[in-house]
Amino acid sequence: MNLAILHKEVQAFISNNLHNDIAKLILKGSPFATVSVQELAEQIIAKKKAEKKLPSWFQTKNIYYPNKLNIEQASSEITANYKANLVTGESIIDITGGFGVDCLAFSKKCKQVVHCEIDENLSKLVAHNCKQLKVNNIQAVCDDGINYLNKKQQKYDAIYVDPSRRDSLKKRVFLLEDCSPDLSVDLLGLFTYTSLILVKTAPILDIASAIDSLKFVKDIHVIAVNNEVKEVLYVLHKNYTGQVNYKTINFSKKGKQIFDFICTTDECNYSLPKKYLYEPNSAILKAGSFQEVGINLNLEKLHKHSHLYTSNELIEFPGRVFNIMHIKAYKAKNKTKLGIKKANITTRNFPETVAEIRKKTKIKEGGNMYLFFTTNCKDEKIILVCEKR
Repeated sequence: MNLAILHKEVQAFISNNLHNDIAKLILKGSPFATVSVQELAEQIIAKKKAEKKLPSWFQTKNIYYPNKLNIEQASSEITANYKANLVTGESIIDITGGFGVDCLAFSKKCKQVVHCEIDENLSKLVAHNCKQLKVNNIQAVCDDGINYLNKKQQKYDAIYVDPSRRDSLKKRVFLLEDCSPDLSVDLLGLFTYTSLILVKTAPILDIASAIDSLKFVKDIHVIAVNNEVKEVLYVLHKNYTGQVNYKTINFSKKGKQIFDFICTTDECNYSLPKKYLYEPNSAILKAGSFQEVGINLNLEKLHKHSHLYTSNELIEFPGRVFNIMHIKAYKAKNKTKLGIKKANITTRNFPETVAEIRKKTKIKEGGNMYLFFTTNCKDEKIILVCEKR
């Protein structure tokens, strides 16, 4: 840490340049002898990102921000607060610390929080920020989390693990066995020190393979923010072998969309399009609730692989809802006449991409009209002309 970054005039410079061109700023050089222009740029970039991602940090004076990679890998405040509600008890250890966003959320729920981070600079940075945020129940430890557990031999009510998804060359990885720590190897050892482990994985990771690797999975939480999946969380209980519970949530601008389910082998009913069209949010789709959302909400599905649902009675739905205005057959060889110049286009279980459709139909992006190019239960290619509710 360069403590000169915390000087009043340096902090003012960072705040005053949040919305200025970083490239031009770097060319001008640093106006401070004790702080390089690279350090200034790093702080400006990270603080600007924190404005929406970490509002509590952004609004607090003298926060020392990490490099671009660490701020990008950090949880958002909204997802951190969600996961804090998944742990119970008085103590938790985060063995993959990072910037400490999750630990701050845990500190509101647990009396004792241990933050393990092997990077000495990042560990010092977290300890400093805890003081600025007036949090006194987080212990910042500069050590490998598993080594620390083995040395201390202390038990905790929960262990949190967010395996690093970068290899030794800083390239992205997402398979559990390629991440650090490798939970396929270290999991049983961790259960020596707790009966509950909370694991965060890359959203891209296949859920079925993660369940197979992790074992003992009781609950899976898929978290989306504004319909973009941000985190998949696995709650592991020692020796648990029961049914897996799926919990999905999408934090949208209109509020929370929640849908929970247990996997079933049953299939929902299929139907041709009716009065309303339903498109599940990204959290539900990531969780693989392709049948359950139809069964549980009494909706009919357009096609086994289309993942669009329909009904004549309007229901409250965790996703987008549309009025179906027209249904048109899609003609692959002859240009389908829609009479629409501007529309939002979505494809579901359809052989052509959105780009290909736009090129063929000359329909520009935007407007209040929504077109769904999909396949119905009779295996017919169709276009649904819709208006969003």
